[in-house]
Parts: sequence; C-alpha cells; structure tokens
Amino acid sequence: MEKIVEIYYESAYIKEFDAVVISCKERKDGKYDVILDRTAFFPEQGGQSSDIGTIVDDNGAEHNVNHVSIKNESLADSLENLEENINESMAVIRHVVDTPLTEGENVHGVIDWAHRFSNMQQHTGEHIFSGIVASEYGYDNVGFHLSDTEVTMDYNGLLTSENIRDIEFKVNRAIWENVPVICEFPDEQTLKSLNYRSKKELSGDVRIVTVKGYDVCACCAPHVEHSGEIGILKVTGLQNYKGGVRVNILCGKRALEYITSQQQIVDELSRQFTTSFDNIISSVKKLSSENADLKGELSATKEKLIEYELKEIPSDKENVILVKDESTDGNSMRKIVNLLSQRHDGFCGVFAGTDEKGYKFVFSSGQKKKDLNEVIKVLREDFGAKGGGNAQMIQGSLSAIEISDVLGKIEEL
Repeated sequence: MEKIVEIYYESAYIKEFDAVVISCKERKDGKYDVILDRTAFFPEQGGQSSDIGTIVDDNGAEHNVNHVSIKNESLADSLENLEENINESMAVIRHVVDTPLTEGENVHGVIDWAHRFSNMQQHTGEHIFSGIVASEYGYDNVGFHLSDTEVTMDYNGLLTSENIRDIEFKVNRAIWENVPVICEFPDEQTLKSLNYRSKKELSGDVRIVTVKGYDVCACCAPHVEHSGEIGILKVTGLQNYKGGVRVNILCGKRALEYITSQQQIVDELSRQFTTSFDNIISSVKKLSSENADLKGELSATKEKLIEYELKEIPSDKENVILVKDESTDGNSMRKIVNLLSQRHDGFCGVFAGTDEKGYKFVFSSGQKKKDLNEVIKVLREDFGAKGGGNAQMIQGSLSAIEISDVLGKIEEL
C-alpha cells in the first residue's frame, strides 16, 4: 500500500477533501479510530494540537473529528483484510470520530477552518518571535506548546521585560510588513547549505518554513502564506523557567479577545474609581495604602480587646481554652496563647472556627510547663486532628466537629 497522502502539506488552505476509509476500529472509550487513504487534517505533532472538523459519509451523515494523531508503525493490524504485505513501517494518521464509518466507503472531510487558521496564526507568530530571539540574543527555543487556550515558548536564556517589549514590537513590525512565508521540502543538497533552526537532528525529508527576513526553521505545521495574516501578536506572560524563560503569546483573534478582556477590566476599574484609565494605578496604590492603614488600626484595636478579655479570666484558673470565630487569624491566636501562658499554669489554647467548617488551634504550655504531647495525642486519636509541635507549643486543625466534646476531653487531662 502507498503511504497516506498528507494533503495539508500541499496547502494549509485546503479546507475540504475527498478520501476513502481504509480502516475503522472502535476504541476503549467508545469512539472510533478512522484511517483514510488521504487527509487534510493536520495531526497533533511538533507541540501543536491537531485539527478538528467533520467527515461526511456516503449518506450525508456527519461524523465529528475530535482529534487526529500520527505515528510511525505497521499497518498490518489495522488493515488485516488486505492481502498485500503491509508490515513495513509508515506514518499512520488516525482520526478519532464519535460514530463509526464503513471501510471502503468514499467520504468527504471538512476542516474546522476557524480552529485551523487560529493555529496557523499562533504558530507563524511563534516562528517570527523565536527567529528574533535567536538572531538578537542567541537563545534557542527548547520548548513549544500550542493548544486551544495557550501558546508557550521556552528559551534557554534570560530575557527581561524590556527585552520582551522590544521583541514584541519587532514581531508586530514584521506582521505589518506582510512578508512571504514559504513552506517547502528542499532537496538534500539545498538543505545542507541552509542555516535553519531545529530542536533536534533531522534526516529524510525535512520541511523548512521561511519567514522572509526573520526566520528559517524546520517545522511540520500549517502556516499562513503572508505574515500580515497573523494580525497582531501580544505577549501575555513571562517567567523564569529552568535556567531560561517561558514566554506566553497570543496572535490574531486570540490576541484581540485577550486585549478586549483587559480593556473591559480597565473600563470597570475606571468606573469603580470614577477616574480616567491613566489614573487607575495611582488610585489603586492610594486605596492599598489606606487599606493597610485601616488594617493596622484594626489590628491594634483587636489587641486591646484581647487584653481586656484576658484580664477578665480569673488568674487562679489553671487551664484556659478559648473558642473564637473563624475570622481570628493565626497571628492573633498565637498572641492570645502567649499572653495566657504568662498568666496561667496549665494548658493555654485557642480554637478558631465553627462546628460546621472545623477549627484551627494553637496551644502553649503555662507556667507549670505541662506536657502538651498529651493534648495533641487526644486531639489526634479521638478527633482526627492534623498538626503537631512539641511539649511546649502545638498547632493544627480539626475537621467539622462539636467543639464542646473537644473541650470536655481536654479538661479531663
């Protein structure tokens, strides 16, 4: 059997095609693996998600294509009805469809063009971006991921936010220049003379994608024919990653949708602060400063209230355990037990929470230095507490429970 015809290499703009079903097998998940003699569906490879779309059978029924994969293997198992020798390894492309097709029937494939074109925009934008990074900074693209929701590139060197802004502008300038994007399989002699980017050593037919003036790279994916079709590229994230950086980008419609969502946030903040967009940052900083001041005042007031509350507890009371509401934070709990342990002899503790949601707890040993290991043992064994500490200080949490039962048990110690 001749190898499966990869129509997507003829042109990335072929949206529909005719083919013959040469195999259809049910999968473990209830869907079906369909092999066609020719296909324009680009399979998942090179870090890029596959095409999706439909296959229309002889009766006009549509079968959804959810995923497409490619793997070098023997077709012997898939095409067991054929008499010819098919044990030779070849690229097998499988289309995952939700309903079965009949082997031998003529079908019509339809690519989801919006999905395909979006991937073409993202991937071509990545080529220009990586080409500029390579030429100006000498870094390699060592990782690439293109899904329906994100595009990430990993580079083996550090880039600053200023570097990224400069690269982003240059990529968009290349888009505005509308330069040609050429995809081809050079002959062996031509390939040897080319200086092209590649993540690994390649042999056999090598497909080269050239963005005139910006990048030459080995790549199997569909691309736009001119850079202007990318529309726009926007960097959406930058972080240090494995000694280099990871960059997030979006192109075309995805970039527009991202910018629109950011603009909606800015507009809403402008309305909330009753100010113009260029004053939002100063307004947020002012609000943050005022909030910090209020938190400081509230914290000071809480401390005074705690002191008043603790003074009301008889000094001769040995074990003192308080139950506070869930808004009591860890710092306040530790301050309370520290003050209690200075005034009382026994176990000094605080539970903060509710019976329905559970509790956080902090205990400190009082003046007689009673061993808190007894307390944590009871909390763990009788009430399933998580946490630990030492003889003088313990802390942890309890799931939903009746706190009165816990207090009663501790009082027995």
